[in-house]
Amino acid sequence: MTGSPGRSPSVVLAGGGTGGHIEPMLALADALRRRDGGLRITCLGTARGMETRLVPARGYDLRLIPPVPLPRKPTVDLLRVPGRVRRAVAETRAILEELSADVVVGFGGYVALPAYLAGRGARVPLVVHEQNALPGLANRIGARLAARVAVTVPGTPLHRGEHVGMPLRTAISTLDRAARRAEARVEFGLDADRPTLLVFGGSQGAQTLNRAAVAAADVLTAAGIQVLHARGPKNTSVTVPPRPAGSAPYVLVDYLDRMDLAYAAADLALCRAGAVTVAELSAVGLPAAFVPLPIGNGEQRRNALPVVEAGGGLLVEDAELDADWITGHLVPLLTDPVALTGYARHAAAAGVPDADDRLADIVLDVARAGRVRT
Repeated sequence: MTGSPGRSPSVVLAGGGTGGHIEPMLALADALRRRDGGLRITCLGTARGMETRLVPARGYDLRLIPPVPLPRKPTVDLLRVPGRVRRAVAETRAILEELSADVVVGFGGYVALPAYLAGRGARVPLVVHEQNALPGLANRIGARLAARVAVTVPGTPLHRGEHVGMPLRTAISTLDRAARRAEARVEFGLDADRPTLLVFGGSQGAQTLNRAAVAAADVLTAAGIQVLHARGPKNTSVTVPPRPAGSAPYVLVDYLDRMDLAYAAADLALCRAGAVTVAELSAVGLPAAFVPLPIGNGEQRRNALPVVEAGGGLLVEDAELDADWITGHLVPLLTDPVALTGYARHAAAAGVPDADDRLADIVLDVARAGRVRT
């Protein structure tokens, strides 16, 4: 299947489900749109994913297909869903043919596998992007079928993977933290010149991080360190007593709508190690103490390791994080401007702020090459 050589390519992006798939998909879409306003960009998703809200809000067409939940590994569970797979592949292939798709780009998860199989059947070239250091089943299958395979983390065990980085929103990838610091600290009610710790556990918060940071509040603020802490909207029971007059501020919020300003305000982050979080922090040069989620297959630890090994952050296991760890590790770092600057420099060196453009180059090359071949 191919379109007219004279028109702009038709690009189909498959990345629904969670923000970890959707955000890089939309960052790529934005990069493609900047290249060619005539591109036809269509996103695939399911009715139960966050994409039903996020994709239309960013101005992109969303087409829905049936979800096909996948096990993390090739197990007998995969054999129990052939009917759902066939239906999803058939519906996806009909969409690809209707759109005269020139390339399908998948980001993993239960939306990507039907897109990979449908693209293969319709002879539409495929591009795979893997966000995590340990790839999931859909991308391990897709990589065997794809024209090009892009990975976020160097050394990701994926067939023919090319290190490209994580596509990010331009509000993050172009952030000048130093230039925005004063504005950001005013925005959050922080003092202008104190060392600042940012604590966040993702959109819902994280109990371990919340508990440890609150327990260390007195030590942190007594050392002159101010804290911006996003506890999560469901964690309203997490509180900090008012600080004494003249003490460093401890600002507790439910959620951070402006992560760019939060990053600009901070000197160090205490956070989980999701793929997007690690990529954003390194892209803006903000060092972090990463606390990998202690479930799953250890992918968060693997996500953080390249930055930590480059000298851009610390790694602490969830079971080891408490007020004493913060006192022993983060207070000395936050009160040592020279050491903090070194960590920030190494974090930035590990980042890839132009990953969206790198991936856009690959996608357009594959689209054009596929059109010429057919």
